[in-house]
Amino acid sequence: MEQRSEGITELVLAYAQANPPQNVRDIMRLSVLDWAACGVAGARHGAFGPWARGCEAVGPASRFDGRAGSVAEAAMVNGTLSHALDFDDTHFAHIGHPSVVVVSAALAMAEAKSATLNDMVDAALVGAEASVAVGLWLGRAHYQVGFHQTATSGAFGATVAAGRLMRLSEAQMRHALGLCATMASGLKSQFGTMGKPLNAGLAARAGVEAAQWAALGMTAAHDGLAGLLGFGATHHGAAEPVPMQWRMDAVSHKFHACCHGVHASLEAVRDVDLLNATRIEISTHPRWITVCNQAAPDTGLGAKFSYAHVMAMAAYGRDTGDIAQFSDDCARDPHLVAFRDRVHVSADDGLSEMQARVQVDGIEYSHDLDAPQPYSAREARVRGKSKGLIGAQADTLWRAIEDDDLDSFSRGLSR
Repeated sequence: MEQRSEGITELVLAYAQANPPQNVRDIMRLSVLDWAACGVAGARHGAFGPWARGCEAVGPASRFDGRAGSVAEAAMVNGTLSHALDFDDTHFAHIGHPSVVVVSAALAMAEAKSATLNDMVDAALVGAEASVAVGLWLGRAHYQVGFHQTATSGAFGATVAAGRLMRLSEAQMRHALGLCATMASGLKSQFGTMGKPLNAGLAARAGVEAAQWAALGMTAAHDGLAGLLGFGATHHGAAEPVPMQWRMDAVSHKFHACCHGVHASLEAVRDVDLLNATRIEISTHPRWITVCNQAAPDTGLGAKFSYAHVMAMAAYGRDTGDIAQFSDDCARDPHLVAFRDRVHVSADDGLSEMQARVQVDGIEYSHDLDAPQPYSAREARVRGKSKGLIGAQADTLWRAIEDDDLDSFSRGLSR
């Protein structure tokens, strides 16, 4: 495919210098809390403990496992741990998890540079915006062919976040993006394994290292993104035109500990009594049929990707926002297994990836995850989710965010 430069590199460079509007910054602060709660809970989960202990633990940057590491290693560990539970925010514009990559890079660099927490939030925000823009520029085919957008476009966002905190010149930032282009990677074949969260950690590390190396004088291709044989041309990119605008106010926070594809259907029946329903018909966007429509999962992980099973959980009052509920025992519970036969799923290409329609014994309910909601409602749900994950520690972290206190925030990550 012939690649056309639509000025994506110039757009990313513009984000790196931009002054974010307050309403989008407010949403990013919620994403920072959400990221922190997911990371603390991911570290407590323990599966990545041996791996984290094997990573370098000498340096200025805080880690969720309670140790301090080098900037690059801390970004990698935190990026991995915060994505370990797959409970972090998602941006459906490009189907990626922006915060796990960019906040991990931004925190590590902010600590190294003694920046303020507000500076860190702004750096993470422009990095997230850059990652979404790159993802849109690459296009859906990049994701569909097997690349993991969280890691590929996310690495460029991490580069922008780290480079902004390092105060790189435009020329240095351009070199950093070029260096990132030769390091960014991540494959969907890792989904369902520990390699998926590692994709996010590696992207955070790549962004930090690209920025550090550019600051030390390392040069790279003038346009590693859109240039000849650049990232887009070699990674199935479509070179879609992308206008300059703020998109993180449309980020979707997860309030159910399962695949984001089933969230709209769960929200649609949030206040509906399903237990006595005889037939539940779910209509969803076609892409979710191959992602989260496991008919008979027998593991907790599989249950996260099953419309039928999450509906059964909702019917029996199992809290789908509680990560502990998605266990192997839950997947094999005979009452839930029997209920799954009442759930029928079909594709409707008239629905967006954010929408679902659910008929419960002929009565229709619907939900659109992209529908606007008041900031106060979103804040209440994000803070409630965070407190459910890590208890009172979430309140400590939120106070630090509100007080622009990076030291307190960092200390609060490992309590």
